[in-house]
Amino acid sequence: MNDQTVYELNKLDKTISTPSEDLTILTDVSLRVRSGESLAVVGASGSGKTTLLHLMGGLDTPSGGEILFMGRDLNQLSWKELAEFRNRTVGFVFQFHHLLPEFNAAENVAMPALISGGNRRNALAKAGELLELVGLAGRSEQQVMTLSGGERQRVAVARALMQDPEVILADEPTGNLDDRNGALVADLLAHVNTSFGTTLVLVTHNLELAELMNRKIFLRSGRLYDAP
Repeated sequence: MNDQTVYELNKLDKTISTPSEDLTILTDVSLRVRSGESLAVVGASGSGKTTLLHLMGGLDTPSGGEILFMGRDLNQLSWKELAEFRNRTVGFVFQFHHLLPEFNAAENVAMPALISGGNRRNALAKAGELLELVGLAGRSEQQVMTLSGGERQRVAVARALMQDPEVILADEPTGNLDDRNGALVADLLAHVNTSFGTTLVLVTHNLELAELMNRKIFLRSGRLYDAP
């Protein structure tokens, strides 16, 4: 970890308009994330943590404020630039793995590279290496729907690493898993952060998972608070 700033969020707001009212999801959120850091944003369901992660990943746009990544304002990027940012710079791990059932494990892992026009043979070879990294050696050609829930989530972690991202954004990565598989995935994410220096930001309601991170902050009713 160093003092280089990866993310800088300044006075971020997010409001959603509905037919009956405007719903405030995030209010005046300011945050700095350093390169190589592991950060947990802890909050209950409905606190706005998934929205925050989507904004940081370029999956959504704020109603106010700015999101700087390595000094670049995500709000000013074109649709094509945002798509490239999501594909090459950020690795996503969601609560539900979002694997494609028609493809095997290696093809799912390789998908980000294939989407960006990478060589199929090289992508599948790297996918096999990543599956070995997450403890799934020999499972490359296995259909993902025949894997256990914990194994599928480890495939999702491997997929997040496919493009050698600068940052991983994880949304309740252990939320759908039992204690044993949840611990495996948590340890895997921590290993990626410490061994490869990949910046890790995860949102969770699980304090035990949050304690594995370098730093934790709390999100309550759309506002950030430092750990007590």
